[in-house]
Order: sequence, then structure tokens, then C-alpha cells
Amino acid sequence: MSTETPDIDQLSQWIGRTETRTDRIDLGKAQALSATLDLVSVPAEGEALPPLWHWMYFWSVSPASLIGADGHPQRGGFLPPVTLPRRMWAGSRVIFRGPLPVGAVAERTSLIRSVNVKQGKSGPLVFVTVAHEIAVSGEPVILEEHDIVYRDPPQPGDAPALSKAAPTDAQWSQPIVPDPVLLFRYSALTFNGHRIHYDRRYMTEVEDYPGLIVHGPLIATLLTGLVARELPGRAFASFTFRAVSPLFDIEPFSVHGRLEADGRSVTLWAANARGELAMQAEASLA
Repeated sequence: MSTETPDIDQLSQWIGRTETRTDRIDLGKAQALSATLDLVSVPAEGEALPPLWHWMYFWSVSPASLIGADGHPQRGGFLPPVTLPRRMWAGSRVIFRGPLPVGAVAERTSLIRSVNVKQGKSGPLVFVTVAHEIAVSGEPVILEEHDIVYRDPPQPGDAPALSKAAPTDAQWSQPIVPDPVLLFRYSALTFNGHRIHYDRRYMTEVEDYPGLIVHGPLIATLLTGLVARELPGRAFASFTFRAVSPLFDIEPFSVHGRLEADGRSVTLWAANARGELAMQAEASLA
């Protein structure tokens, strides 16, 4: 457990920091993710990349000598040097302004928008919000806010987090059986070295979890894929998700959704094998 209170004055110095990355929206990665998700259709060169698949691109490539014990790059570069050991992608808000074509050269500009310290039940929490703008030929096509939360691990004697029942009024549902191969392939496609997704010994002996954690972005991608399967041809205007509780590779889970009466709003969620809420999301269709 961290013994230091996060220094908000130091961490706030990172607010306003920016970085820019340029990447080609490579067809090979799109084909690989289609195979990873066991999809029949594959985007062709020039076609729009499916929603949230942009997370495969604009890698942060750190030398092996600069990787921390958890598999992430050591902190203090673009992201602030938060010392709390556990890091989680807590949620995102994404606006789709136009297509991101396969084969296009795109530029992502990232900005540290905010850093906040709060006190949780198990200790301090640090919330970092990063804003991303992805542009093609100078025109923004995706705007995103990405929330990262840092915290200490639970301590012996801490009360377990209360579970919340998932909704039961789904219009569509899809069972998912995660396995280490799925998690490894998604980690590889997103160049995510975080050991919680592929190193079972690290997870059970260091992080004290029962299994490998399913990536939050992967769950979100499965939710948008459910919409694409049920409402083919409908384009996304926006998508928001919030992680509620972790999902592990030791048991199946499910993704669900329903189209609301306005014909544009979609309510989405993921649930574990016991029907407990793992992720909640909303989408707006064009």
C-alpha cells in the first residue's frame, strides 16, 4: 500500500501537457482485430474503421528499459507520475464527427485536461482525464475524453465492494467466453503491456485477483459491435462508457443493449456470470 498522499500541486503541473502522434490506419490491424473478435466482415481499404477500433492505433512505444513492474511505461512522461500502484481505464466519452478511413494517415493530439485527488473508502484516488483529437487531413473525426484512475489495492479486512445488479430488460444479448488468447491478442493489437491482462502469476500473486482481467476497451468494443450486429448500417454519433466492476477470464460474461423509443439512443451494458453490472454505456446514433 502507498504510504504517501498524492502531491496534487506536483501532479497539477502536468495539466495542459500535450503530445501528438501520427499513424496510418493500417488494414492489417483491422483484419487482425476482425479475426480476434471472430467477425465475418473485414473493413476494406478506404472504408470507415468500426467505432472504437481507433484504440489499436497511435501506440505509445516505450523502450523495455523504461517499463515499470506492472508492464506499463514508467510514469512521469506524458502522464503525471502518480505513485499509487493500481491503474484502470475508468471510462471514455467519444464523439464521432466523421469516418476514420482504413488506409488514411491520421494525427492524434492528446492533452492532459485535469488531475484530481479524492479520498475513497480504501484510500486516496487520483483521476486523470486525457482529451484526444484524431484528425484526417486537418479535419477532426474523433474527439475523446479518457478517464484514468489510480488507487491502492484493497487491504486485508476491507469490506468488499457492493455489487450492482445489471438491467434485465435487454432487447439484444450476446454471450462472451473470454480466454487468455483473446486477451493476449487484444493486448498485442493495442500494444498494451499491462500484465493484468496476460500474466496469471502476476495477477494472482501480486495483484491478488482471481484471474486475468478483460480489458475495459475490449468490453466497450464488444458493446459497439453488438449494436453494429443488430442495427447494421447505422453510424455512431457518440459513445460513452463507465467501468463498474472487473470481468475475468475464468468465467463467461455477456453484453446487452436496447434501442430507446427515440430511435437514436441506445442503452448498453455488460454483466458477469451472476448478472452483476460490469460496465454501463450509452450510444447516440446518427
